[in-house]
This record gives sequence, C-alpha cells and structure tokens, in this order.
Amino acid sequence: MDEGQDIAALRRLIETSQRGIVFTGAGISTESGIPDFRSPTGIWQTSKPIYFQDFMASSEARQETWRRKFLTDPTIRAAEPNRGHRAVARLVREGKISAIITQNIDGLHQASGVPENKVIELHGNTTFAHCLDCGERYEIDALKAVFERDGDVHDCVACGGFIKTATISFGQAMPEAAMLRAQAETMAADLCIVLGSSLVVYPAAGFPERAKRNGAKLVIVNNEETGLDRMADLVIHRGIGTVLGSAVDVN
Repeated sequence: MDEGQDIAALRRLIETSQRGIVFTGAGISTESGIPDFRSPTGIWQTSKPIYFQDFMASSEARQETWRRKFLTDPTIRAAEPNRGHRAVARLVREGKISAIITQNIDGLHQASGVPENKVIELHGNTTFAHCLDCGERYEIDALKAVFERDGDVHDCVACGGFIKTATISFGQAMPEAAMLRAQAETMAADLCIVLGSSLVVYPAAGFPERAKRNGAKLVIVNNEETGLDRMADLVIHRGIGTVLGSAVDVN
C-alpha cells in the first residue's frame, strides 16, 4: 500500500466510525521535541528510572527525582502541540473521537484544545505536583524556587506527606479512576487509533488489544513495528503528523 492509499484507508475508517478512541504514546510528543524514554537516544539510556518504592524510602532518591525534573522541565515547557496533536483535537471537536487515552505526561493534548474531560492520563501529568497523602496541589515553579534555595523539596505544608509530580512511577499503583474510564471507552469504541506507542508498557498497552478483540477496527501509526501490528486492520510506519494531518486535513 503506497502513501496515498494508506492515508485514504485511514480516512475511510475514521469516516465510517461512530465512536472512536485515540491511544497515544511518546511518539506523538517526540515530534514536538520531547525526548522519549526507551529509544537508543532516550532518557533512560543515561538516567535509569527511579522506582516508586525508592522514592518513598530514600531522601536521596527524592532529591535525585526532583533534580531530574527541574533539569528536563524547560524542554517540556517549551514544547508545543504539533500537527498530530492538532489533528487529534479536530477529531475530538468533530465528535469522531470520544476520548484520548494517553501514556504521555506532558499535557500537550490539553494544550492543543482538547477538553480536560476528554483526556485520560494513564501515567499522570508532569506539569504540576501533589502531596501523595492528602492530594494538595503544588505548582512546579514554586517547588523549583525552594529546591534551588534549599537543595530539596520540603514535605507537604498541609499534612507532612511527600510531594511528587503528579505522574505514575514504576512500582506505583495505576490511577484507578483513569483505568476504569479507559476500560469503559475501550469497550464502547468501534475504532482505536494508536499513535506513537511501542505498545510494550502494560497494563496501559492492553487497551488497544482489548478494543480489537471487542470488535473495534485497530489502526497503528508508529515509526517502528509493534507487537500488535499483526492484529491491526491498518498499520502505517511513518510520522504521525504527516499521516494523521493529511487524513483529516490539518496543517
């Protein structure tokens, strides 16, 4: 199938769908300049992940977590939604996509104009922080000022609990409400479009497979092969912005 044919096939699947979902991974955000984690040039090649149990048990691990956060934060803040994000936002506005289930933590779907209630963040959001005990919200700029002054982020002023970015670390329980919402949207969908996910991180990556087994059409747009390519109705190994932007006529 040539480039024109696969985009036409994607367009037909979108047009005939009544209730689609989009599942996004790091690949859609790398097109906005945000590094991924697993590729040969990804973040984890030089900085191994800090597990949640280590964050909870060690003040040194908490300090290192915050050091990394403030080091990488300017890149995330400078990133803007790209053509792929804008194309997804258009599909949401037009009612073709009922929800975006995302593994990303950068908030770029919301920045592209997608309403908050349409984005299901399975791995949380790195643009703010909260207390792990009472849930008190903290803004990153304020925490950075404290870290630069004192060399650490202090405990919650409301209850004394540990403050952490509102993301899900390895070893941390998945957010129950988000998982339940993602499950409901998956089982109601007649089309699942996977954008930029290697589909190797579970349980999140199980949703596209579940959608397919429940009768939905499955589309995968990713630069590299995934473990679900053999199940998919359409696989396109090219850039997300080019492919989806062309399919829905977004620049």
